[in-house]
Amino acid sequence: MLLASGYYRIVAPFSRIRSFIMAPGTGGGGAERAWFDETCEPDERSETLMNPSRETLDVLPNRRLSLYQSRLGYRFSIDALLLAHFVSIKRGARVVDLGAGSGIIALVLAQLHPAATLVGVELQAAMAERAQRNVSLNGLQDRVQIVKGDVRCPQILGTRASFDLAVCNPPYRSPNSGRISANNEKRISRHEVTGDLSDFIGAGAFLLRDKGQLALVYPALRSADLICALRQARIEPKRLRTVHSFLGTEASLLLVEGVKGGRPGLKIAPPLVVYRDGKQFTDEVAAMIGGAPPPGASLELAPDDDFPD
Repeated sequence: MLLASGYYRIVAPFSRIRSFIMAPGTGGGGAERAWFDETCEPDERSETLMNPSRETLDVLPNRRLSLYQSRLGYRFSIDALLLAHFVSIKRGARVVDLGAGSGIIALVLAQLHPAATLVGVELQAAMAERAQRNVSLNGLQDRVQIVKGDVRCPQILGTRASFDLAVCNPPYRSPNSGRISANNEKRISRHEVTGDLSDFIGAGAFLLRDKGQLALVYPALRSADLICALRQARIEPKRLRTVHSFLGTEASLLLVEGVKGGRPGLKIAPPLVVYRDGKQFTDEVAAMIGGAPPPGASLELAPDDDFPD
């Protein structure tokens, strides 16, 4: 379902295993399914381990990746997939995903780039544990590692300047903007309550080698904040692409790639349009996600309460 802001949500019949794409937008927090209540779980990890029904096992449309997700908490959105297909990776690169969530970006990158090795950093214990299970579920343990850690302490990953590429889908909202969820996973994923944009970019600057790349997806409304924060960390924006719901609409997201210690010079790629008329994915986006929405899914408009103020 397309929201006016450029978010997309598919409302599909319930099943234990189902293909899906949820759409951009809340910095890893993503749009939740319409039938899920906004419920605060006091201990999501222990509750999940005792009661697996608190998770869903989902399959990407290309049928090549499966992953567990919290039924009530964090669920990834299409902006993660757009970022994974935007980044440029050299053969054999060492990649770090800052704020890995369920591990979706690291998993997609591992699938797209068989010679790359990846480390995902996730603050929340339940999500880090779930991401590790997703790595094992897809048989990628030899190339993808999940570390429970705080991006504000990047030294937990070891040596400074030890990665070629950092990717990041950070929280989109400042702490005093928008509705703050009662659910811990959603609140931390959406709002800058345990780290703001400069923390994520600072972690990338610490971990990247000289001339290493940092790629992010971020709301177009906060594009000035993003560019300023990158330059403050000596990461020069080199490639930018705007994301639009439809051709002719305002940009809702930015995809940006910067180079640590790079020289000025920004290339702006053609806009990425998600939907054509009739709310069908454009050919480019359909190719990224591996197919159209699952049979039986309905596209319907819902109140736009997820986009950052």
